[in-house]
Amino acid sequence: MQTLEGMIAPKFSLKNETGKIVSLDDFAGKKYVVLYFYPKDSTPGCTTEACDFRDTHEAFSDLNAVILGVSADNENDHTKFIKKHGLPFSLLVDDTHEISEAYGVWRLKKMFGKEFMGIERSTFLIDPTGTIIKEWRKVKVDGHVEEALETLKNIVNTGE
Repeated sequence: MQTLEGMIAPKFSLKNETGKIVSLDDFAGKKYVVLYFYPKDSTPGCTTEACDFRDTHEAFSDLNAVILGVSADNENDHTKFIKKHGLPFSLLVDDTHEISEAYGVWRLKKMFGKEFMGIERSTFLIDPTGTIIKEWRKVKVDGHVEEALETLKNIVNTGE
């Protein structure tokens, strides 16, 4: 998969956990968007990652950034996940995989000797102009959110 860094981010309009449509255009000219794709609500790695974003949410907000999680889970699963872990950001429903495919994160995966299609854990940092300024693919959960936060701090502080 070629990098999307430096390219205009693929547009999206997806339902969130309450059924409200959230679009990338909602943040155009206003905010940085931390768009993270994860495999499944309430699984160990995804819970850790979501809680790491929760715990740093205020720091991201202070840098004019909004966090959005994306998975193929439905609104009900997202609502339960948000309530259980006190997540202060929206989770978007990509049940058709259209947006996951547009970002190149809908991939063939292998687990326990089985092959299946699913979301490869990835994060994209999108600036207010709609350009992807950083991407992380095949994310390992430990330390990832801190790295994303530091990257955003450096960008904001240097005016890149």
